[in-house]
Amino acid sequence: MEFELSEHAKFQLEQRQIKIEWLHQTLSNPDRQIVGADSYGNTHYLKRIREFESRWLRVVVNSSHDPKKVVTVFFDRRLK
Repeated sequence: MEFELSEHAKFQLEQRQIKIEWLHQTLSNPDRQIVGADSYGNTHYLKRIREFESRWLRVVVNSSHDPKKVVTVFFDRRLK
């Protein structure tokens, strides 16, 4: 499955020091996937990253693009 990174997602990866391999792990093998999770109809991919204090990485993807576009990526403090 192919994904394209938005400029915002690239910036967030750098600013939040999120490793690209964590992004790939989340997209290829999520612990949870929520289709239509927000008002924009985006799909949210979630994965617990053990190497980062077992925090949950959330990757928001616009699936209407071809290839699918990663809108943003962040560690979700709301999930425990």
